[in-house]
Amino acid sequence: MTKKLSSFSRKTLLYLVFFITTILLLLWFFQIIFLKYSYESYQVKNLNNLVDTIQNTPILNLSTTLEKIAYQQEVCVEYFTNSGQTLKYNTLMNGCALGKNNTEILNLETDFINSNIDAKSYRLINKEYEAKAYIYGIKVDSGTIFLNSTLEEISGANVVLKNQLIYLTILAIILACVIAFFLSKKLTEPILDITKKAKKLGSGTYVKFPEYDIEEVNDLAKVLNQAGSEMLKTDELRRDLMANVSHDLKTPLTMIKAYAEMVRDLSYKDDQKREEHCNIIMNEVDRLNLLVNDILTLSKNEANAEVLEIEEFDLVKEMKEILKRYEILKVTEDYHFEVSSPKKAMIKADKSKLSQVIYNLINNAINYTGKDKKVKIHIKEETHTYLVEIQDTGKGIHESDLPYIWNKYYKNDKNHQRNVVGTGLGLAIVKTILERHHFEYGVTSKKNKGTTFYFRVNKM
Repeated sequence: MTKKLSSFSRKTLLYLVFFITTILLLLWFFQIIFLKYSYESYQVKNLNNLVDTIQNTPILNLSTTLEKIAYQQEVCVEYFTNSGQTLKYNTLMNGCALGKNNTEILNLETDFINSNIDAKSYRLINKEYEAKAYIYGIKVDSGTIFLNSTLEEISGANVVLKNQLIYLTILAIILACVIAFFLSKKLTEPILDITKKAKKLGSGTYVKFPEYDIEEVNDLAKVLNQAGSEMLKTDELRRDLMANVSHDLKTPLTMIKAYAEMVRDLSYKDDQKREEHCNIIMNEVDRLNLLVNDILTLSKNEANAEVLEIEEFDLVKEMKEILKRYEILKVTEDYHFEVSSPKKAMIKADKSKLSQVIYNLINNAINYTGKDKKVKIHIKEETHTYLVEIQDTGKGIHESDLPYIWNKYYKNDKNHQRNVVGTGLGLAIVKTILERHHFEYGVTSKKNKGTTFYFRVNKM
């Protein structure tokens, strides 16, 4: 099922109205319902305290105490003395149920006076005010006393409060709608602007996102600006990669075709020339095969398509075996290899892939070393690891270019040249293999003094 989407402004309005409504409902609850309950509890508790006060008052001071209680505590009092006298205090108070010749109240009072009960409370509805009333009957030595109080706020303040809440509710909902409209507009404008620009960015057109006055939106704009910059770099690297791969494919193919035509048309009768031209063709085929294999290897490593075959082996011994491949360069190109290592360095890794790492790093050093054609190789024993360093004596790499040298075909001078050995994909292959092994690796370089590539392998 497709999830139904809602606009930001609509959601802002709904959330804000919901929030305001919740606050108003709580306000209604505490000001109307809970207030009524609190008022009732207060009145009952207050009457119970007054009963205790009356019961503990001496007869001589009883009339004075009743009068004081009636007017100070806002209750009405009827006092039927044993001599047949009836005293009334504050019976004209709004909401008083006593002294009104109400048949129900008179019967209640008569029943209590004639009973053997010393004290009793009654809850009833004061029909005059349609409000709950509380009457407490108390028998004292000098007669019977009735206290009365309403259990509901029946003053005009309560009505005013309800009316105000109604108006406040309507006003709050209107304000919520107005605020939500302007707030959503304020928030959605930069989001819509970012969305519009992001679509252009997604279609391949680079755009610059401006700064916004909302922190989160501004952070998003910064991230998109960074993404746009990375896309530009990636696109540039992609173009370079395609150009360089095309160059490295085209060059051997052109030479193969040219020398094949020479053999066909010119040197097929000359044994020496034919052999020389055929050797060039074979070398170019080997170079072409190496390029294709490197592309396939890089693709497999980046996709984790091959499982690492971890085994124990001697790194020093393997280094010596790799260096044997370069004997031809010592003779034909006058390259020099300086090697320093311990006698033995037992490690655990994928032997073939780690050999490829070393081979590619040496190839890279050969391609970029200085006029002295010197390559230095060190295996240093550390506490828990072996540090492998491969150093050239070339012109070095600018510090700002160091993070990008592991990219496919990256050239810090941006002018692709044919390598003496290798294909230009070596460092990208090195990176993927070492990262799959979780080995630490890196590069240091000094301008006009050379570059050192290194990696660390855990000891056995």
